[in-house]
Amino acid sequence: MAWAFACVGWDRRQIFLELGGAIAVERLADLNEAEKSQLYLAALHVQIEWPDLNFPLSSHLESFKAAYAREEPRPSNLQREVSTMLELDLGWKHIFEYRTTEGISLDLAEPESKRAIEVDGPSHYLKEV
Repeated sequence: MAWAFACVGWDRRQIFLELGGAIAVERLADLNEAEKSQLYLAALHVQIEWPDLNFPLSSHLESFKAAYAREEPRPSNLQREVSTMLELDLGWKHIFEYRTTEGISLDLAEPESKRAIEVDGPSHYLKEV
């Protein structure tokens, strides 16, 4: 849920504090790899948006990042088609599934110019939540 709020740009610090606190107290030991991976992105969002915020899960950032790094990208057919069209039709040279130093996987990126495109194919949507 925290990652969903980060994706839509929810700018209320309190919701991240409450969700992070609830997870830290009630669910931390039971988290699977996918949940840890999503929590890494939510924690990174909090760290960037509010660096002074005492986020309850900050001490677990490295283990969450490791779970995120172990997760293999699953590009959709739509993402592949967009990549091909951008390169062949428009001449945009880019890296497919580029990983930043923070470990973030960008669908299509041109690191030198700091340009990136995220293609929201079917794998970008949560299921069974």
